[in-house]
Amino acid sequence: MTRILANDGIVESAKQRLMNNGFDVITDKIPQEDLINHISRFEALLVRSATTVTSDIIDAGTNLKVIGRAGVGVDNIAVDYAESKNIKVVNTPGASSVSVAELVIAHLFSASRFLNNSNKLMPESGNVDFKELKKKYSKGVELKGKTLGVIGFGRIGQEVTKLAIGIGMDILAYNKYSYVAEIIFEFPNHITNAVLKIPVKGVSNEEVIKNSDFITIHTPFNKGEEPIISKKEIDMMKDGVGIINCARGGAVNEKDLLEALNSGKVAFAGLDVFEDEPTPNNELLDHPNVSLSPHIGGS
Repeated sequence: MTRILANDGIVESAKQRLMNNGFDVITDKIPQEDLINHISRFEALLVRSATTVTSDIIDAGTNLKVIGRAGVGVDNIAVDYAESKNIKVVNTPGASSVSVAELVIAHLFSASRFLNNSNKLMPESGNVDFKELKKKYSKGVELKGKTLGVIGFGRIGQEVTKLAIGIGMDILAYNKYSYVAEIIFEFPNHITNAVLKIPVKGVSNEEVIKNSDFITIHTPFNKGEEPIISKKEIDMMKDGVGIINCARGGAVNEKDLLEALNSGKVAFAGLDVFEDEPTPNNELLDHPNVSLSPHIGGS
């Protein structure tokens, strides 16, 4: 029987489906440091973001036939090395697009209306400082009519765009591979069975950086690469810009982001990913102008 190690977990319905098709599915977590000692027992390895599949693990996986990544990126897998060993690497590029896009919009709403802070302080002092809190948190901004810059206009970037158009936002989109994309709206049947197609023409990355009120990142990024947003890009942005990163930790230079948050150049940030996961920078975690989530975008 083919044995599959789902080392970062798998939903019960998916596990059952695999088992019904004759696979033995193991979901007991093997720590990263011990994986090399056990991987030879399995023909398939399924991971999310918690497990890194290095060349050493691939060498030890003498029976491996396939490595699957339940997610978009495969930056935690030594893909070229695996394929050189005739091990197939697969991922799920469209599976989490809507989930990530909805979290991006959630962070936009949270930060633009100070929900991250008011949700903390209302239970503590809402019954005694209600008027002061009302005054403090009444200075939010509406998203309707604002410009959202989307860096990376693949599946997730396009899903974010669909939601942002629904809110009434204008879109500036950058994608280095293609400058025109068609956004397709499929409405629920109880509203209408119509399908609406809207072409979105891309612009330069510089135009997105300079002219957006809010910026969200959806491009591939690997550790060790130059950040997509650092001081150079932040200096070109509008004063009071909002930055959302639900893509990859390190895609935004956190030191430069903190400086910009403290100076007011960046009004707020929404972060689902961090440079030093699973021990993020405490200054970011404690910052009043940052909306936070623990890398749950694809969940």
